[in-house]
Amino acid sequence: MRLPPALPAPMPINAEPTLTDSFKTLPLSEPLRDNLESLGYQYMTPIQQQSLPHILAGKDVIAQARTGSGKTAAFGLGLIERLDLAVRRCQALVLCPTRELAAQVAAELRRLASPLPNVKVVTLCGGSPLAAQKTSLEHGAHVVVGTPGRISDHLEKRTLDLQSVNTVVLDEADRMLDMGFYDSIAAIIDCTPARRQTLLFSATYPEDIQELSARFQHQALEISVEQDHQRSRIRQLFYCVTRPRHKLETLLKILGKHQPESCLIFCKTRQGCAELAEELQSRRHSTIALHGDLEQKERDLVLVRFGNASARTLVATDVAARGLDIPDLAMVVNYDVPGDAESYLHRIGRTGRAGKTGLAITLLTQAEMPRIKMLEAFLDQQFELSDVQALPAEPALPLKPAMVTLVLNAGRKDKLRPGDILGALTGNKGIGGHQVGKIDISDRSAYVAVSRSHVREALEHLKAGKIKGRSIRVRRL
Repeated sequence: MRLPPALPAPMPINAEPTLTDSFKTLPLSEPLRDNLESLGYQYMTPIQQQSLPHILAGKDVIAQARTGSGKTAAFGLGLIERLDLAVRRCQALVLCPTRELAAQVAAELRRLASPLPNVKVVTLCGGSPLAAQKTSLEHGAHVVVGTPGRISDHLEKRTLDLQSVNTVVLDEADRMLDMGFYDSIAAIIDCTPARRQTLLFSATYPEDIQELSARFQHQALEISVEQDHQRSRIRQLFYCVTRPRHKLETLLKILGKHQPESCLIFCKTRQGCAELAEELQSRRHSTIALHGDLEQKERDLVLVRFGNASARTLVATDVAARGLDIPDLAMVVNYDVPGDAESYLHRIGRTGRAGKTGLAITLLTQAEMPRIKMLEAFLDQQFELSDVQALPAEPALPLKPAMVTLVLNAGRKDKLRPGDILGALTGNKGIGGHQVGKIDISDRSAYVAVSRSHVREALEHLKAGKIKGRSIRVRRL
């Protein structure tokens, strides 16, 4: 395939990270602006402040932004503002590297678009039947979010038409290129109109990203927000053990000492991830695992439980955890040392967000000690080893999670909304609203987190009452 002439290089923007600008300064429609306030969005993050005015003006943007920087709202508000709701065709396409990130992005887009009538967001990823996705597309979709592989499948089978797309977003573009999706991405974008807005978000800016931008963007504005201010809020500790088998006991002592409300533990392999989760479960830790061997339904359930605080510890591989965004993640543990400094930075950057402090702990063997020198050179920091002997001699008993998940056998297809569930739990002398946590709704199921101390009361209240005029089965997960 012959490449088109290279477009002008991106124009850099100097971005000083501040949190002083309100969303009220943006040319957003009133329903979207009011909805942002109701969702708790008050001030723009640095990436939103620097990119949103240009995105809303219809310009192409290439932005360096990590998970948790607020990039989804940045491109989401832009593509939602451009939708013509009277036209039931795909007008915005968001490409993501993994199913988990795609699901998360789609959920956030639905939240941002909730005040607008009948905005349809469809997720197209592997792990779900093509036939069901085809049926969903036949009913029309305004926004499609998916992975390059599954989007390519639908284009090949002519079940997806991108001729009405006015906005293309490449989210975590560097990760997609690392996974070998360059040709797929290029073929997908070639199926969209030449006159479109193209937004490219990437944690790093390697040569492939520059090539992608030159090929598909027009006079793109380059935005880079310094991330060092976040890393300064993260306490980084390193423990060296004499043998690999000693890592487990050291980890148990660390968890016992800090008792984190939420902890994400990174392992190198799927097998190692599953085995560590089983070991922690056998020691009475509330632990779940996220890796590539899980079915899509199992993966979704894992993300629900960890996201709503009904599981305290998540053991995951890098690929499985890509795109996972837990705002109040207390601690990150590198059970296996990452292979490069970028991966290390990406891992630890999941804690210490939204102005809060975080804790990142790395376990090493003697053979892995040179990795610290690599990190020191990359981060321009010096690290000292923490004393393993200073940890408690015996691990403390793990605490139970604060919340418990209840599962309802009705969902989005049954017109069930979070407000319906909240009202059913708190109405008619039910439990207090502060006892209800996060509510997640899928097509045919709903999940609500309830304070552990009020689980029995919540179950009895839901079983005895009705939601939207009908009885709905509910059980404890």
